[in-house]
Amino acid sequence: MKIRRLGAAGAIVATGALVLSACAAPSGSVIEEDTRITVGWNQPFYSQNASTSNGNATANAVILYMTTGAFQYYDATPELVKDESFGTIEKLSDDPLTVKYTIAEGVQWSDETPVDAADLLLQWAADSAVFNEDFDKESNTDAETGALTVPEDVVYFDSAAIGGGLSNVTQVPEIDDDGRSITLVYDSPFVDWEIAFGAPYVPAHVVAMHALELEDAQEAKDAVIAAIQDADAEALKPIADFWNSGFDFTDLPDDPSLYLSSGPYVMSDLSSSEAYVTLTANENYVGDLDPKVETITVRYNEDPLAQVQALQNGELDIINPQATADVITALQGVEGVTVSTGVEGTYEHVDLTYNNGGPFDPATYGGDEDKARLVRQAFLLTIPRQEVIDKIIAPLNPDAEVRNSQTRVPGSPGYDDIVASNGSDFYAEVDVEQAKELLAEAGVTAPVDVTMLYGKSNVRRAAEYQLFAESAADAGFNLIDGGSDEWGSLLGSGTYDVALFGWQSTSLGVSESAATFRSDGGNNLTGFANDEIDALYDDLEAEFETDAQLAILGDVEKILWADGYGVTIFQFPGVVAYRDTVANVENGVLSPSVFWNFWEWDPSEAAATTEG
Repeated sequence: MKIRRLGAAGAIVATGALVLSACAAPSGSVIEEDTRITVGWNQPFYSQNASTSNGNATANAVILYMTTGAFQYYDATPELVKDESFGTIEKLSDDPLTVKYTIAEGVQWSDETPVDAADLLLQWAADSAVFNEDFDKESNTDAETGALTVPEDVVYFDSAAIGGGLSNVTQVPEIDDDGRSITLVYDSPFVDWEIAFGAPYVPAHVVAMHALELEDAQEAKDAVIAAIQDADAEALKPIADFWNSGFDFTDLPDDPSLYLSSGPYVMSDLSSSEAYVTLTANENYVGDLDPKVETITVRYNEDPLAQVQALQNGELDIINPQATADVITALQGVEGVTVSTGVEGTYEHVDLTYNNGGPFDPATYGGDEDKARLVRQAFLLTIPRQEVIDKIIAPLNPDAEVRNSQTRVPGSPGYDDIVASNGSDFYAEVDVEQAKELLAEAGVTAPVDVTMLYGKSNVRRAAEYQLFAESAADAGFNLIDGGSDEWGSLLGSGTYDVALFGWQSTSLGVSESAATFRSDGGNNLTGFANDEIDALYDDLEAEFETDAQLAILGDVEKILWADGYGVTIFQFPGVVAYRDTVANVENGVLSPSVFWNFWEWDPSEAAATTEG
């Protein structure tokens, strides 16, 4: 599950010895020269490594989806589609679960260095957390920016996948003789093995060349492999540090090695001040997903109505803005534009912070967990979820309902059964009087100050904050406006008490929520820790029977709702609009949404249809 983060990360730029090949339409491809498509988006790119906890965001994922080869992708159904032109996944054994990943022959980075086992091995080392050492993350996190500083004597890959399926692969994977394959042996069965391991966003040779001050690409690859196979902490420390933050930037770096591509496009321009990123066809791409457009530019504007205006003016060809009633109304008056609406795989939610010394932290009450739980429950009883649906979402989707599950999408198998018994009905309606009673039972005197973090420039979330603040005040909570345009970088920093944002699913994996609710999960931004939930996810990951899986998720949810973890609010209504200058545009339910079939976008077909 990917977290939707927004915020500028500090760039760490080192001098490299690599030179990016010139970008042009690949020889023999279907690209039409001098063709360009411009897409409107609401969050700017800030990291080339979407595997890190900082970079794990739609803002980065939608761009990297076009510049990174992968073993598979989800179509708009959504169904999993294999891309064997990049590589193959082969299950060799069920006991122990053994899976082999092989990069197809000829696949290369845009500097013509092969993509191979070194890249896969580094990704495993980061996502498995096998080499990670413990340290006090809270005291090493910048309170203002949310940036994590790893101590000089600690090896730590700050992966968003920590606590996921690769935590079950503690043996160092073997590299086959061809140098393009690695084999993962799981310690125990894992139900989502097919989607547990993704292709690497960043090249191993670039990491090692910067981290270990090497100049030769093959020498750098060998150094990564040796460091991992020998568990060499002295080498792994700088490798992990550079992997964590060396690929964070908001303007195009002078060093081209920091934005190499293994996919159909390569970044050719990026400007934070002018709010755009430009991708150009990668002349060294060898896969089957040949694009038809030479250049794709993504322009950023968080104001959805401004995106509609730019679409109408011809400045944008495609937009996928955050839907509001005003946006739908405005689009209805635009000629030469196709508009499609639906429900997306993102859901709005409120999470409370357990570990910042605030009103929901047991430490505030001398470690009294029951008292903190009562305060959490009291606050959540003031969240007007149905009012948000009625005033903000129903004008877009008249059938919209409050989402009442932390782990299942409304309408999916098991959703109704889980909701019927998970305890979410306790928060079905605003209950100011009961909230006051719970505060009294906790012995907490109003007013209780609560700081809420949300996207300040996001019109919909600003409206939600106002509804929340008015309702919370009735029960004795002073909801402080902590809105920030840097909200993504602040998530998990402890600088707020409650966060309002959206989670977007990136897969259909049954264990996808583990990264959020496990004590050590890579997406655990709340400080929530529960041994029983950790054990339930252990059971879930080894369970292959559907009814039993849903029963386990139901047990997870009972704990979350009873503990006052947070509340879910609604499933995102989606809207995609595109001009008749481009054909084959289709929104996807999962991340990366409208970008899922970018290689099929076709300006020539659109022109032919228009002319005909």
